[in-house]
Parts: sequence; structure tokens; C-alpha cells
Amino acid sequence: MPLPFLTADHPFEAADDVALPHDDHERWRRPYRPGPWRVGTAAVLLLLASFVLFAAVVIALTGSVSEAATVFGLSLLVIAGALRLLRMGVWVSSQGLRQVGLLVTRTVPWNRVGAVRTVQQPVRWLGLPRTVQGQALVLVRRDHGAEAAVPLLTTHDADFLARYEAFDRAADTVEAWAAENAG
Repeated sequence: MPLPFLTADHPFEAADDVALPHDDHERWRRPYRPGPWRVGTAAVLLLLASFVLFAAVVIALTGSVSEAATVFGLSLLVIAGALRLLRMGVWVSSQGLRQVGLLVTRTVPWNRVGAVRTVQQPVRWLGLPRTVQGQALVLVRRDHGAEAAVPLLTTHDADFLARYEAFDRAADTVEAWAAENAG
């Protein structure tokens, strides 16, 4: 007997996209789950951080405390990077649309959003310089025009690589938020 409520990969149902009456639209939420590439990379970084922390303890017990503090600080940087990697993506609320990157977070209020639409274009593969043909969910701001369309999500990023249905659901959800709130 399957217990879909115990797993993160339960079958998608149309009712999953409907906001419940007690949902707080003021809270920032990511309208999709982080993808396996993003979660796997963060897990490897956290595993690396555990080894670096162990090295810091060994150095503290056998060597100088300042060297151990340096190695401990390095492990904290790796942990912070892994956690930031997990937070990357597109977030929505009634206040606007937020794109969280590794180092920069950009928030666009809904009144400055011109359009959010899916387009066919060359997209970066896993954020690397190599480009492939794919789909992108782009944000066109009212004050910048169509020539400055910013890609929010792509079919080849760390959240949606080889997960086309998940990309379509996420793009539809963000477009619905934009249609509901941008005015």
C-alpha cells in the first residue's frame, strides 16, 4: 500500500497548485521543489564541509589553534555556500517576484512586472557557459522593455534538467502569480 504523503515525490494533482485558505500570501515561497542537481551538489558540499570540520578538530588537537580556526572558517564558508545554493531560485509573494542567486538577490514589485512568459531560446546548461536550445521563463519589466528580458527559470538549470513537466508546472505557477498580482 503506497503512502504518498510520506514521500516528496507523490503524484502531482491539480489541487496541489490551489492555495489553501490558510496560506499566507505575504510569505515568500518557491513555487517548485529544488531539483536533484541542486540538492545533490549541496549534499556533496555539506559532505566536504564535514571532512573539513573533522580536519579542523584534528588540527586543533595536534597543532596550533589559529590554523584550526582558519580551517574551521573555511568549513563555515562551504556550509554557507551549500545553504545559499539550496535557496537559489525564483520566489513569489503578494509583494513581488524575487530571484535569488548565489551572491545577489533581486526583487521586482508586481507593479513593475510587465510580463512573465515562456520562450524558446538558447539557455545555459547547469549555469555553465555552454548554451543549448531550450525553454526559459523570462521576466519583462515595464521600465526596461522587451529587449532586457531576464531569464528566471530554464529547462536546463539545476532545478529542471531532464524534468520538463516540473518546468512546465513551475512556469505556469509563476505566470499565474504574475497574472494575478501584476496590474
